[in-house]
Amino acid sequence: MNIAANARLLALLSAAHALGTLRGGARRRFEAIAREQPAVRASALLWRERLTGFVELAPAVNPPAAVWTRIRNLVDADLQEARLAEQRAAPPAPTSPARTTGWWGSLAIWRGASAAGLAATVLAGVIGLQFWQQAREAQQVKYVAVLNDDRSAASMLVTFDAKHRQLTLQRVGDFNVAPDRSLQLWALPPGRTPQSLGVVDSPEGMRLAASAQVLKQAPALAVSLEPKGGVPGDRGPTGPVLFHGALIEKTL
Repeated sequence: MNIAANARLLALLSAAHALGTLRGGARRRFEAIAREQPAVRASALLWRERLTGFVELAPAVNPPAAVWTRIRNLVDADLQEARLAEQRAAPPAPTSPARTTGWWGSLAIWRGASAAGLAATVLAGVIGLQFWQQAREAQQVKYVAVLNDDRSAASMLVTFDAKHRQLTLQRVGDFNVAPDRSLQLWALPPGRTPQSLGVVDSPEGMRLAASAQVLKQAPALAVSLEPKGGVPGDRGPTGPVLFHGALIEKTL
């Protein structure tokens, strides 16, 4: 199944996977596809990167007064419904002693279940409100790039945090670097010499300091294979360019 061809479906599945709402067989199938398709794996990593920040930036949020008013209305409505149900369920006066129907027919059981359901609904609403508030206040990723190899297969995911002026690189391909070589990231401003953004020493990924102004002038990024430790940034890459891709400015 090539879900990478449907950008909207891929984004929805990746977000649900990152939030933990994609469960059971659907989650297992998505993870199996991600292991086989680098583009799907890159999308899953991107959404996990977007949403992880909300956990780290989780300030206390006081729900608006309207939320508490709605909660009181829901509780009052639930109690009223329980009272009406009790009145409807009350049998006529028996002519002889009658046995109760046991715990299954106990109104207290159903009232407790109803209250538990209401509490779960209220909790979900408060959590949703906090998540929405955090999404508004959290620093957003401003630039995103998926770097492909010469076969157009996704090999590296690059995101930029404007608040901390930091690039995060994550490997999604299976390319191995020899011990005496390093990967070097370059910004590609049009009509000018590529500008080095740093050396990628970690096999899994790393973080590099970067300026939003530099990225704004570079519509694309590239990764070259260089001698260990990289080469001076003012001369451009000396080795082969392994990965490249467009740098997309995105407000999330």
